[in-house]
Amino acid sequence: MTIRSAIALTLVFRFCLLAAPVHAQQFPELTGRVVDNANYLGPEEEAALEQRLAQFESETGNQFVVVTLPDLKGGGNISYPEDDFTYRLGRHWGIGDAERNDGVILLAANEERRVRIEVGYGLEPVLTDALSATIIRNDILPRFRDGDMGGGLVAGADAVMTQLGLPEGEALARQDELLRSELRSAPEDE
Repeated sequence: MTIRSAIALTLVFRFCLLAAPVHAQQFPELTGRVVDNANYLGPEEEAALEQRLAQFESETGNQFVVVTLPDLKGGGNISYPEDDFTYRLGRHWGIGDAERNDGVILLAANEERRVRIEVGYGLEPVLTDALSATIIRNDILPRFRDGDMGGGLVAGADAVMTQLGLPEGEALARQDELLRSELRSAPEDE
Protein backbone atom coordinates (compact mmCIF):
# COMPACT_ATOMS: atom_id res chain seq x y z
CA MET A 1 0.00 0.00 0.00
CA THR A 2 1.38 3.37 -0.96
CA ILE A 3 1.40 6.38 1.34
CA ARG A 4 -1.06 8.12 -0.95
CA SER A 5 -3.56 5.23 -0.75
CA ALA A 6 -3.11 4.96 3.03
CA ILE A 7 -3.91 8.68 3.40
CA ALA A 8 -6.90 8.32 1.10
CA LEU A 9 -8.14 5.33 3.10
CA THR A 10 -7.72 7.25 6.36
CA LEU A 11 -9.65 10.22 4.96
CA VAL A 12 -12.48 7.97 3.76
CA PHE A 13 -12.64 6.31 7.18
CA ARG A 14 -12.78 9.69 8.98
CA PHE A 15 -15.46 10.94 6.57
CA CYS A 16 -17.57 7.85 7.28
CA LEU A 17 -17.30 8.47 11.02
CA LEU A 18 -18.35 12.11 10.58
CA ALA A 19 -21.20 11.15 8.27
CA ALA A 20 -22.59 8.59 10.73
CA PRO A 21 -25.67 9.84 12.55
CA VAL A 22 -24.91 11.40 15.89
CA HIS A 23 -28.04 9.94 17.46
CA ALA A 24 -28.94 6.31 17.13
CA GLN A 25 -32.60 5.57 16.67
CA GLN A 26 -34.38 5.98 19.99
CA PHE A 27 -37.75 4.54 20.87
CA PRO A 28 -40.33 5.79 23.31
CA GLU A 29 -40.63 4.04 26.63
CA LEU A 30 -43.18 1.23 26.86
CA THR A 31 -45.42 2.62 29.59
CA GLY A 32 -48.46 0.39 29.10
CA ARG A 33 -50.66 -1.16 26.46
CA VAL A 34 -51.42 2.36 25.21
CA VAL A 35 -48.50 4.71 24.58
CA ASP A 36 -50.18 7.93 23.43
CA ASN A 37 -47.25 10.28 22.88
CA ALA A 38 -49.15 12.24 20.18
CA ASN A 39 -52.14 12.79 22.51
CA TYR A 40 -54.78 11.31 20.22
CA LEU A 41 -56.84 9.94 23.10
CA GLY A 42 -58.64 11.65 25.94
CA PRO A 43 -57.91 10.33 29.45
CA GLU A 44 -61.15 8.31 29.70
CA GLU A 45 -60.76 6.94 26.19
CA GLU A 46 -57.15 5.92 26.93
CA ALA A 47 -58.10 4.23 30.22
CA ALA A 48 -60.96 2.32 28.56
CA LEU A 49 -58.72 1.18 25.68
CA GLU A 50 -55.97 0.16 28.11
CA GLN A 51 -58.52 -1.94 30.02
CA ARG A 52 -59.85 -3.61 26.84
CA LEU A 53 -56.32 -4.42 25.68
CA ALA A 54 -55.50 -5.94 29.08
CA GLN A 55 -58.65 -8.06 28.94
CA PHE A 56 -57.82 -9.11 25.37
CA GLU A 57 -54.33 -10.17 26.46
CA SER A 58 -55.64 -12.17 29.42
CA GLU A 59 -58.25 -13.93 27.23
CA THR A 60 -56.05 -14.69 24.21
CA GLY A 61 -52.47 -14.50 25.46
CA ASN A 62 -51.68 -12.11 22.58
CA GLN A 63 -50.00 -8.84 23.53
CA PHE A 64 -51.35 -5.82 21.66
CA VAL A 65 -50.00 -2.27 22.07
CA VAL A 66 -51.47 0.91 20.58
CA VAL A 67 -48.89 3.67 20.13
CA THR A 68 -49.09 7.21 18.80
CA LEU A 69 -46.03 9.30 18.13
CA PRO A 70 -45.44 12.89 17.07
CA ASP A 71 -43.10 11.56 14.33
CA LEU A 72 -41.05 8.57 13.20
CA LYS A 73 -37.68 10.21 13.72
CA GLY A 74 -36.93 8.21 16.84
CA GLY A 75 -34.80 10.94 18.39
CA GLY A 76 -32.77 11.65 15.24
CA ASN A 77 -33.14 13.73 12.11
CA ILE A 78 -34.25 10.98 9.75
CA SER A 79 -37.85 9.78 9.46
CA TYR A 80 -38.05 6.03 9.12
CA PRO A 81 -40.63 4.20 6.98
CA GLU A 82 -43.52 3.21 9.25
CA ASP A 83 -43.12 -0.51 8.55
CA ASP A 84 -39.43 -0.48 9.50
CA PHE A 85 -39.98 1.74 12.54
CA THR A 86 -42.92 -0.32 13.83
CA TYR A 87 -41.08 -3.61 13.34
CA ARG A 88 -38.01 -2.30 15.18
CA LEU A 89 -40.17 -0.81 17.93
CA GLY A 90 -41.88 -4.17 18.50
CA ARG A 91 -38.52 -5.92 18.68
CA HIS A 92 -37.13 -3.26 21.02
CA TRP A 93 -40.12 -3.53 23.36
CA GLY A 94 -40.31 -7.33 23.08
CA ILE A 95 -44.01 -7.31 22.21
CA GLY A 96 -45.66 -10.73 22.27
CA ASP A 97 -44.33 -14.12 23.24
CA ALA A 98 -40.92 -14.67 21.63
CA GLU A 99 -41.63 -18.34 20.90
CA ARG A 100 -45.16 -17.84 19.49
CA ASN A 101 -44.28 -14.48 17.87
CA ASP A 102 -47.80 -13.25 18.57
CA GLY A 103 -47.49 -9.54 19.29
CA VAL A 104 -49.39 -6.74 17.57
CA ILE A 105 -48.70 -3.00 17.38
CA LEU A 106 -51.09 -0.38 16.03
CA LEU A 107 -49.00 2.72 15.36
CA ALA A 108 -50.05 6.21 14.25
CA ALA A 109 -47.41 8.86 13.50
CA ASN A 110 -48.68 12.43 13.39
CA GLU A 111 -46.07 14.28 11.33
CA GLU A 112 -45.81 11.64 8.61
CA ARG A 113 -49.56 10.95 8.72
CA ARG A 114 -48.91 7.21 8.74
CA VAL A 115 -50.77 4.33 10.32
CA ARG A 116 -49.44 0.79 10.57
CA ILE A 117 -50.57 -2.50 12.07
CA GLU A 118 -47.52 -4.68 12.67
CA VAL A 119 -48.33 -8.34 13.34
CA GLY A 120 -46.01 -11.06 14.62
CA TYR A 121 -45.49 -13.97 12.25
CA GLY A 122 -47.44 -16.27 14.56
CA LEU A 123 -50.64 -14.26 13.96
CA GLU A 124 -50.18 -13.53 10.24
CA PRO A 125 -52.38 -16.42 9.06
CA VAL A 126 -55.46 -14.78 10.65
CA LEU A 127 -54.41 -11.10 10.45
CA THR A 128 -52.63 -10.68 7.14
CA ASP A 129 -51.16 -7.47 5.78
CA ALA A 130 -54.15 -7.25 3.42
CA LEU A 131 -56.64 -7.44 6.29
CA SER A 132 -54.58 -4.97 8.33
CA ALA A 133 -54.70 -2.54 5.39
CA THR A 134 -58.48 -3.05 5.17
CA ILE A 135 -58.86 -2.26 8.89
CA ILE A 136 -56.77 0.88 8.48
CA ARG A 137 -58.70 1.96 5.38
CA ASN A 138 -62.23 1.18 6.66
CA ASP A 139 -62.07 1.57 10.45
CA ILE A 140 -59.28 4.04 11.24
CA LEU A 141 -58.76 6.53 8.41
CA PRO A 142 -62.39 7.65 7.97
CA ARG A 143 -62.46 8.74 11.62
CA PHE A 144 -59.03 10.36 11.35
CA ARG A 145 -60.27 12.37 8.35
CA ASP A 146 -63.19 13.57 10.47
CA GLY A 147 -60.76 14.68 13.18
CA ASP A 148 -61.70 11.86 15.56
CA MET A 149 -58.22 10.49 16.16
CA GLY A 150 -59.16 8.64 19.35
CA GLY A 151 -62.23 7.11 17.71
CA GLY A 152 -60.10 5.88 14.81
CA LEU A 153 -57.61 4.21 17.12
CA VAL A 154 -60.34 2.60 19.20
CA ALA A 155 -62.20 1.36 16.10
CA GLY A 156 -58.99 -0.07 14.64
CA ALA A 157 -58.03 -1.74 17.91
CA ASP A 158 -61.54 -3.20 18.23
CA ALA A 159 -61.38 -4.61 14.69
CA VAL A 160 -58.00 -6.23 15.40
CA MET A 161 -59.17 -7.66 18.74
CA THR A 162 -62.36 -8.99 17.15
CA GLN A 163 -60.37 -10.78 14.45
CA LEU A 164 -57.77 -12.21 16.81
CA GLY A 165 -60.37 -13.19 19.42
CA LEU A 166 -62.08 -15.64 17.07
CA PRO A 167 -61.20 -19.33 16.82
CA GLU A 168 -58.74 -19.81 13.96
CA GLY A 169 -61.26 -21.33 11.51
CA GLU A 170 -63.76 -18.51 12.07
CA ALA A 171 -60.99 -15.90 11.87
CA LEU A 172 -59.82 -17.26 8.51
CA ALA A 173 -63.38 -17.35 7.15
CA ARG A 174 -64.09 -13.81 8.41
CA GLN A 175 -60.84 -12.55 6.89
CA ASP A 176 -61.70 -14.09 3.53
CA GLU A 177 -65.19 -12.59 3.62
CA LEU A 178 -63.95 -9.10 4.55
CA LEU A 179 -61.38 -9.14 1.77
CA ARG A 180 -63.91 -10.47 -0.79
CA SER A 181 -66.37 -7.79 0.30
CA GLU A 182 -63.75 -5.10 -0.15
CA LEU A 183 -62.89 -6.39 -3.62
CA ARG A 184 -66.58 -6.35 -4.59
CA SER A 185 -66.98 -2.75 -3.41
CA ALA A 186 -63.76 -1.47 -5.04
CA PRO A 187 -64.37 0.73 -8.10
CA GLU A 188 -63.62 -1.00 -11.37
CA ASP A 189 -60.94 0.41 -13.68
CA GLU A 190 -62.34 2.20 -16.68
